[in-house]
Amino acid sequence: MVGNRRREQDSAMDRERCDVLPRLEPGETAQACKGYRWYHNITLNAYWFGSSFMWNSLHPIILPMLLLSLTSERTKNTGYGLLTFVGLLVALVVQPISGALSDVTRHRLGRRRPWILLGTLLDLGCLAGLVVAQSYWAVAISYVLLQLTSNLAHGAGQGLIPDLVPQGKRGVASGIKNLLDMLGVIFAGLVTGRLMGGVPPKPFLATGVIASILVVGVAITVVGSREVPTSGAAKDPRRARVGLEELRALLSVDFRGHRDYARLLLSRYCVYVGTYSVHSFALYYLQDALQVASPAIVAGQLMMAIGLSITLSTWPAGLLSERWGRKGLSLAACAITALGMGLL
Repeated sequence: MVGNRRREQDSAMDRERCDVLPRLEPGETAQACKGYRWYHNITLNAYWFGSSFMWNSLHPIILPMLLLSLTSERTKNTGYGLLTFVGLLVALVVQPISGALSDVTRHRLGRRRPWILLGTLLDLGCLAGLVVAQSYWAVAISYVLLQLTSNLAHGAGQGLIPDLVPQGKRGVASGIKNLLDMLGVIFAGLVTGRLMGGVPPKPFLATGVIASILVVGVAITVVGSREVPTSGAAKDPRRARVGLEELRALLSVDFRGHRDYARLLLSRYCVYVGTYSVHSFALYYLQDALQVASPAIVAGQLMMAIGLSITLSTWPAGLLSERWGRKGLSLAACAITALGMGLL
């Protein structure tokens, strides 16, 4: 009885939210999904490989090394932590807003691609500003702006799979997206680690490689995505603008009515705090605590090992979760992770 009532309440909330937020019309959805082929799983997600390569090059390798020459030995960790904290706050705010704005965009390229293209073009300018910066504050401004511009594209890009992939094929498309994310981690560790670990480091070349891969990935996604043009669509008051009511409906979550979801978010927050602390500060740890000869190369090798282990464990983890249950497997994984961090 309680479970049925909860499901009815959830369905009512979902219907209310769908009435407020803009959606693709049935004809648009059918037209977008028509002619979908297997290779569209790659073209839709090529952007995410470039984005993953960029951020997994910047956060653990390039950004810490840039700050070595712009901050003191005593303040480098504080400066880096403050910088990334502010940047992630910007991402937290910008990404859902850009997604909502893309919902109501009217353009001949469709709803999502204009934002992906705009965000990436602005990314290139921010990357240039980052690599030529001569002070901590110049790095900070370029980095925060990069978070803003990159998440303009991210928020819109999240809608490509729901918009363009038929219902029964979205799991495969999402799996390809995650695979390309992990490949971005692996290649960032391999390429950027070696470029920044050389004597002398090559930040300009590394940034040029990042920009090239990002441009190629975006070009594949923009050209290969079969979005429906919306510039000539009939005007709909719900799709004409995004007001406070729509944004509030998008961002609101009833945590009292969804306590399990609240616990899930809290648990994921705790896991990510631990893993990202190791991921982000690995280079300084390798340099200061372990005193390795080339911390950038070793940090890159560590990223490659992490990316490969995640890629290879995803499929068996899915099978084991079906047999043992999600909660038991998650607890076992957290225990193994805690053991590994303790040994570290």
